[in-house]
Formats: sequence, C-alpha cells, structure tokens
Amino acid sequence: MSDNDVVSGTFRALVEGADRKFARVRDVPAYGRVHNQHYFHKVFKAYMRLWKYQQENRAKLVEAGLNRWEIGEIASRIGQLYFGQYMRTSEARFLAEAYVFYEAILSRRYFEGGSKSLGKKDLGVRFKELRFYARFLLVSLILNRTEMVQLLAERFKALVDDSRANYRETNFKEWRLVVQEIVRFMKVDTAFMNVRPLRYSAMFDSHPASLPYVARFHAKRVLKFQDALLTSYHRNEAKFAELTLDTYRMLQCLEWEPSGSFYQKRPVESKENGSFIEHSGASAASGVIDMNLAADMTDPSLPPNPRKAVIYRPSVTHLIAVMATICEELPVDSVMLLYLSASGTAGRSNVNHLYNSGGSQKSSKNKVPLPNQNTSRPESCNGKAESSDYYDKYLWFGPRGNGGENNLYPGDIIPFTRRPLFLIVDSDNSHAFKVLRGAERGETAALLLSPLRPAFKNPADADLTQNGSQFTFFLTAPLSAFCQLVGLTSSDTETDVYTGAESILSDAFSKWEVILCTSTNMNLVWAQVIPDPFLRRLILRFIFCRAVLVLFCPPEDSEQYLPVCLPFLPNSVSPDSEVVQSTVLRLAKHLRVDDCFNFDDT
Repeated sequence: MSDNDVVSGTFRALVEGADRKFARVRDVPAYGRVHNQHYFHKVFKAYMRLWKYQQENRAKLVEAGLNRWEIGEIASRIGQLYFGQYMRTSEARFLAEAYVFYEAILSRRYFEGGSKSLGKKDLGVRFKELRFYARFLLVSLILNRTEMVQLLAERFKALVDDSRANYRETNFKEWRLVVQEIVRFMKVDTAFMNVRPLRYSAMFDSHPASLPYVARFHAKRVLKFQDALLTSYHRNEAKFAELTLDTYRMLQCLEWEPSGSFYQKRPVESKENGSFIEHSGASAASGVIDMNLAADMTDPSLPPNPRKAVIYRPSVTHLIAVMATICEELPVDSVMLLYLSASGTAGRSNVNHLYNSGGSQKSSKNKVPLPNQNTSRPESCNGKAESSDYYDKYLWFGPRGNGGENNLYPGDIIPFTRRPLFLIVDSDNSHAFKVLRGAERGETAALLLSPLRPAFKNPADADLTQNGSQFTFFLTAPLSAFCQLVGLTSSDTETDVYTGAESILSDAFSKWEVILCTSTNMNLVWAQVIPDPFLRRLILRFIFCRAVLVLFCPPEDSEQYLPVCLPFLPNSVSPDSEVVQSTVLRLAKHLRVDDCFNFDDT
C-alpha cells in the first residue's frame, strides 16, 4: 500500500468518525442548558483534527483524488457546529467562528470548482453549494454584515438560476423560494441600513449623564436577565430560513454590539471576473484559516449575551414545553423574558383596522385620553378576574384551522409566573393578557402589551407581512419606527438630520433613566429589573412608543391604539408628563412632522 493510500485511508476514517459525532449533536434542541457539553467538545475536536490533517497532507490527498468540494464540506460542517452552538448559547464568539469558516469557503471557491468541473453528474455538490450559501447568508444577517449579505444574495440568485438552466430534470422550486425570502427580508431590513445597530451599543445606549444614577440605584431585590424565549407566528411574515423579521429584531436587540475592528464595515468587493476579494485573514494560497480573526470580531470586555431560544413556528404544546424547560433551569434571582408576536385570529395577521393620519391634527381637544388605570383588567363583582377570562381570547399558533390546539391562552402563561417573568406580547389580542395581573402564582409579572391596532400616516406601511410588527419595531429601533409611523424613509432624511434625531432621543432616554432611578414610587416589579441594561432599554423605548402613539392617534377608541404596561410605571414618565411630551415635540419639529401630532397649543 502506497503512502498516499495510507494518508487517504486515514483521512476517510477521520471524516466518517467526525460525521458520526456531528449527527449526534445536530438535532440537540437549541434551548435549555445542555448538560453534555463534553460531547460538543468531542465533536469540535474531531473536526479540528480532521481539518488539521487535510492541511498537513493536502498534496498527498489531492494526488489520491481529494476534491476541493470535500474540503469545503469539512469547513461548512465546522461552520454549522459553531452556528449551532451560538443558537444554543448566544455566545458571540461562536457566531464569529462560523463566519470565519464560511468566508474562507467563499474566498477559496471550494464548491464552485467542484460543481463546475464535475458538471451535471454531481448534482449533490450543487446542493451542498446552495446549502452553504443559505447558511452563510443567515450568519451574515445576524452579524449585520450588510455588504456581505448583498454579495451573497446576488451570488445565491445567480447560482439558483444556473442550476435551473443546467439541471432541468431537477426541481429547484424550494431554492427559488429561499431566494425570494432573502430578497424580501433585505428590502425591509435595509430601509434604514446606514443607521445605528439594533444591538446594545455603548456608543449609543450608555448615557454618561445618567450612568452614576444607574450605578447607585438599589432595589430591595435585583434580578439577573440571562434567558429569553422569542417566537412569532404570522401568515406570510417576512422571514429568512427559520428567523422571522420580528424575532430577528428582538434577537439583535438582546445582544451586545462588539467594538472590534471587524465592525468597522470593511468593504466586500467583487472583481470583474466574479471572484471574491477577501478582507479577512483567510489565505487561499496557504490554505490556512486565520483563527485570530474571530477574536477581532468579538469584544472580551463585554458581558455575555443573554441566552435566547428562538423558536420557529412552534406548536402551542412545544412552546409550553420550551417555557417549562427554561423556567425549570432558571437560576435563582433571575428573570425570563418571553416575547410573543402572533395574531389573535386564526389565519389572519393583525393588519386590519389601522389608524392613518390624513394631515394636521394639531388640536389640544384631540389629544388621546389615557385609559383609566383602575380599569385595566376585566373584573367580576368581587374584584377578581373570572377564570373564563384566562381562556377566552388567545394568540394563534397554527398552520390551519381554529382548534384549541393552536391557541395560546393567557391562562397557559400562569403556571410560569412562579418564577420572575418579563412578558412582551405583540398582537391584536395582546390586551387579553391583562388578566395575568393579579393571577400570578408567586411572582408578579412585568407586562408590555402592544396596541391592538397599528397606526400609520401612510396606510401602505401597515402591512405586517412586509414591515413586521410596529410595536416590536419601536422596542428594537425606536427612531426608525417613528420615521415609519410618520411616513419618512431613508431617502427623505439626510444623514445629519437623522443623527440629530438620534441625539434628541438619546438625551431623552438619559433624562428618563435618571427619573426612573430616583423615583420613590416605582413598583418593585420594574425596580428589580431596571439595573439590567437590556430590560431598562426596553422600558425606556416603551415609554417613548406610548407617548408617540398617544400624541399621534385620535381620541375615538383610543385604547386600541395604545400599548399597555402592567404594573404601571411612575406617572413622572407618563405621556402627560412634560419631560416625555416635550421629547416627542422636539423630535417631531426636528424632522418637520409636528403637524402629524396632537400637541397642546402653547
């Protein structure tokens, strides 16, 4: 047996061993704390050993018949492993490592060479290449690499078109749908592509003037935010792969923004011949992937991201099972964030009955009255919510029909209030969850509930399937949501004007932080989560969203157009307070849209 045969045999054995280990971890649920982390370590170790072996013996393996696409497949598997670990742990370093391997595959064109040289007889290689592009697109989306996403989308579409032309006997309909998904997703996500990131950024979200107050703030009890469950279910909602637009925005909102040089938006270029000019440490000549690039993409000074279980189109029983798992494993003195975005009617998205403003509404008489805080939840004659109220209205999670198995009722949430819960509901039935107030089984839940109907100046902007949920948009990108509300687009707004608007909002959030941290009557439910930067930011954005909608919407049926928080936040940050209302006025005048709001004549 020749030396090449020995090397090839060893390589094949390493491939088979690594693939067996990969199969065992591939389907591990992406939620809950995995207790067999040692096995994940074994899988990574097996693939790294395989990768190192093919690097050291590349010449002999190529001589023995190794194809370039086989090297690409190994790198792709390693990328999959890293991405899977990111989805289970939310650790940014795993997402960065996945990007490194996928970028190396792209720059060295591993799959391109294999599929073109082998032609039609190796259709399997073409499918591997298509899957690689889809996976790399998802990683780039989450990393907010807009330029790379655009490049990959162009390449991906061209590849699908080429596949349809050269493999006519094969149906590529599903891949065409994937192309349509990413094009649609990019159209929404890049509406304000040159503005600040959705992630928590020290540059934008840490306010020097209020930091001392936050640092000195002390509640009787302080909860740690380490776990979240995110899910949305709307018909025809914008999505890519198993990430919907709403969950994508919330996922981004609950992560730290690294400050590494990778995030300086280094350009991605294409040569005239279509080859890729890389700007990473991956060297096509050496065949060595620069593992130090991942360190450049992460920031070791940042705390860990909260773990996020992102559940795609779950059944109600599966959703409840995931909630139970997270609650069971929730550390002491910790809070779980539960984000639910869904319609309250079977087979329909909550886009009907929107309010649109047809011009100036400037009148103090038209100001929307706030709902009576003493009648915020249904009560019976004895002052308690009727038990039937817990199972009356619902959120709809189901592909078809209107059966109870598709309905998530407020009563389904009650068992999980034995542990601290921060609940966000974005739905046209969100107010049904008011009944949870007072029905908790141990811990008072913090509730942020969306309006029942969206409000826009331009009715076309109200299409949830195209633009996502308005309330979620306010919580994750408040200024962009404000602009969408009044009909402004990125082309309408100059960069310096938009930057000025960001400054106005940042100053306001800083003042509101001081007010909250010095309040003497803030409910403990809010006080115990205020120290957490992610939850504090969500609360500040809720205050802004509520004030904007109060001043924008008509007095008729006002409650339908307003979000609700339970327990109530201090009156000092209510929409009627001067410090809050003046911010909306200042922002509206800065953007020259003050005629869209009902400000008091002064």
